[in-house]
Parts: sequence; structure tokens; C-alpha cells
Amino acid sequence: MFDWTPKASVDVLLFLVVSLSSLFTLFLFTLPSQYEPYIEEFVEEYIQEEKEKQDGAADSSLKKKKVTRKSTKVEHSVQVVVLGDIGRSPRMQYHAISIAKHRGRVDLIGYRESEIHPDVLSNPRINIVAIASTPASLRTRSKLLFLFLAPLQVLWQAWNLYYTLGYRTKAARWMLVQNPPAIPTLAIASFICFFRNTNLVIDWHNFGYSLLALKFGSHHPIVIIASLYENLFSRFAYAHFAVTNAMARVLKDKYGVTAKALHDRPAALFKPLNPDERASFLSHLPETAQYASDLTKVPKAPWRLLVSSTSWTADEDFSILLDALTGYAKLATSKTTLPKILAIITGKGPLKEHYLSKIRALNQEKQLLNVIILTAWLSPQDYALLLGSADLGVSLHTSSSGVDLPMKVVDMFGAGLPVIGWSQFEAWPELVKEGENGRGFANSKELGNLLVELFNEKEWELSNLKRGAVKESTHRWDDEWDPVAGKLLKLVL
Repeated sequence: MFDWTPKASVDVLLFLVVSLSSLFTLFLFTLPSQYEPYIEEFVEEYIQEEKEKQDGAADSSLKKKKVTRKSTKVEHSVQVVVLGDIGRSPRMQYHAISIAKHRGRVDLIGYRESEIHPDVLSNPRINIVAIASTPASLRTRSKLLFLFLAPLQVLWQAWNLYYTLGYRTKAARWMLVQNPPAIPTLAIASFICFFRNTNLVIDWHNFGYSLLALKFGSHHPIVIIASLYENLFSRFAYAHFAVTNAMARVLKDKYGVTAKALHDRPAALFKPLNPDERASFLSHLPETAQYASDLTKVPKAPWRLLVSSTSWTADEDFSILLDALTGYAKLATSKTTLPKILAIITGKGPLKEHYLSKIRALNQEKQLLNVIILTAWLSPQDYALLLGSADLGVSLHTSSSGVDLPMKVVDMFGAGLPVIGWSQFEAWPELVKEGENGRGFANSKELGNLLVELFNEKEWELSNLKRGAVKESTHRWDDEWDPVAGKLLKLVL
């Protein structure tokens, strides 16, 4: 048996102190380098000097090389960070494009899992830095397993994000971070910005705790902790952007921070199409090619093209659209004046297969006669053209916080596409003007009635909404970004 003596206690204590001291010293020496607005470099210069004239010399001067130390201002630099798929984060890509447009240098940091905006890929001022994806073994849809795997997933993400921000990229003047996800993004970003002399800016798309509440309920300990965490780390940021005025108000009232509202606007990729462009695209896209002639017949097409983009998650209830289309199909069998519907649903997400199995079952039971539902994952260019070719867009975004807005609606307006969407949340009127460029619904019955009205009984109203959407398409991303983000980042005077 070990004889525990006072001397042994002192030895163990001394060992612990030395070990901790060594680890702390190692930590200090391996901290990420700091951002410096100026760098010093050696510059070679040639100075013209007179020399003593000699007989027969043609030149009375010589060039003498001189090496001097010179300070040079570093190019304006921004790290744009999203702990998610870059290709599915259009707003962060638009940030990067705008920064580069104003001659800033950008490190766009995130997962590289899907196709990225062509303007990002082609811009020499934008450097894409991919974070290692979370292993499949740490992902789960089970609530019970989530409680055990979530800490491991957070540790994995934290280390990869820390290493990427601190050692794989140069220190930048600004770090623009998407929230959510808040855990571990805000903590790691705050730590890195403190040690690298970088200004942290949080771009609030939603609240992370409100998304967790969809899974666990608003009173679950995890949700409460997430809310406190978000509140705490929001105070370490230099500045904040919010996607709506309503979100800026909540941030002020609940977190005590001031955010500038920076509304989403469409990029130049999204634009209205003329009839010839529409017909050409529909005849070439595989999902629409066989229906193109019926979608473009004049004066009245027997088919209508409906488009919805969804992330197939709990905050977008696809069953609302599915129930509405089922009811429409049933009515269309007896009411022959109703046009048939081709519905194309784009996007990826965890609940996709669940709903695809429901669609297959409804088709087998012949409950979707006169309605065809297809899914697609398109390039950014084809997605923009699809929106410009559709008759009506549908948003199923239900808003976990009540104060965010779906980017998909902005894209639809950019393409001049009228929108109908779930409207029972506070921020909806900030984007959609009821009866001018879109209509709202609260349940599947109201959505079904809107489809009948706009495609048959009140087609004139759909034409009015189309004109309103085309008018809305003139409001672009640069118009919103330059006076808000451009000025804050000191890229626009």
C-alpha cells in the first residue's frame, strides 16, 4: 500500500503546479498571431548618385542599391464564418461578394458540401476555407442519443473551428459570423477575436435556442442553457446585424445589444424572365421538359408551375402543402376548369425521405390525380431560372422565433415570382405586402383555397401579385448592404 506522507503530498502538488505552468506557457506561445493594420517589409531602391567625371567617360552618374524598411498598410480583410454548408448559406456568400466588390480580402469559412455561388468561385479576392465536416457517427435524429452525442459533436466542431480560425487563416480586421448555430460558434469566435485583435460582428439570422426548442420544448434545460449562452456571448461582439427590424428589437429588449437591421435582398442571379427565356428553360430542364408545352400555352395554359424551396426540417411543415395539394387534386377531378399543377420542391434536409414516402403512398392511392410533385436539387443558376419560370412560389417557413424571415421568399421576389406563405409570425409583413406581391395563409385549408382562387377563380389577382413581385425585384442586395454593412466595415464612405 502507498504510504501517503506530507512529503509525498508536497511532491504531487509540486508536480501538478509545474505541469499546469508548463501547459499554460505552451498555450501562450502557441496563441494565434494578432491582426496588425500595418506590416513592415524590406524594400530595395536604386538611388542615382553623381560620380567623379573621368577622361573619356560618357556617364557621370551611377545607380546605387539601397535597402530600406517600409511600413505598408494591410489590405482590408474580413473572415466570413458559417458553421454550416457554404452553398446553402446564400446570405453569407452575398456578404463575401460585396466585401470583395469593395476591394476587401475575404476568407469564406464553412463546410463545403454543395455547389457554391459562381461569383464566389470566380472572385480572386475570396478564399474558400473548408472546415472538416462532423463525422456521421456523431449525428443523430434521436432525442435520447442527441443528449449523449451532442457534447462530442460540439467538441469536434469547436476544435476544427478554433484551428481553422486561428491557424489556417491570416488574422483579419473583421470577423463576420452567422448565428445560428450559436454553439460552439460564438464562444470560439469571441475567443479568437480577443487574442487576434479582430472586431467580431454577429449576423443574426435567427436564435439558436428557438430552433432547439422545436426539438425539446421551450422549458427544457438544454434550451434554457442555450438561451443564456447566446445572451452572454452576444455581448462580446463589436457590432450586430439582424435580418428584420423585429429581430433587432428583440435583441435590444432581451440581450441589451443594438443591432442594425440588414434585410435580405436578392442577388443579381435572380431576375424576371421574358416569355422566350421561360419557354427555353422549361423545355431544357429535365424536371419540366415533358410539361413545357402545357406550361407555356397561350392564352391559357392547362398546367401551372408551383415552386417551393424547403430545408425539410421541423420549422417548415411540408405537410401543410401536401394536404393542400391533395385537396386541390380532389377538387380538380370534378371541377375541370382548374388547371393541373406541377409542383417542384427543391432543397435537402433530414425529413425529406419521410415526406417522399408519404407522396409515394398518396400516388399509389390515386389521391394526387391532376397534381405532380417532383423534388430537385439544382445549381444556383438553374434554381434562379426555375423561380423566374414559375407561376407561384410557396413558403412553408413557420419561424421558430417569430422574428426571422425566409431567404427563399427574397429569391422569389428577385425573380419576379409572387409568393404565398405561412404568415402567422411577427416579421412576415416586413417582407410580404398582403395583396400586393403575395398572400398569407395559416393552415392547409387556407393554402388550398388560395391555389383555387389564384389559378382559376381570381386569376386577375395572380396577375396583380405578379406585377407587385416584379416591382419588388428592383430592390437589390447592394442597395441594402452598402449603407449598412459597407459603412460599418468601413468599405463604403
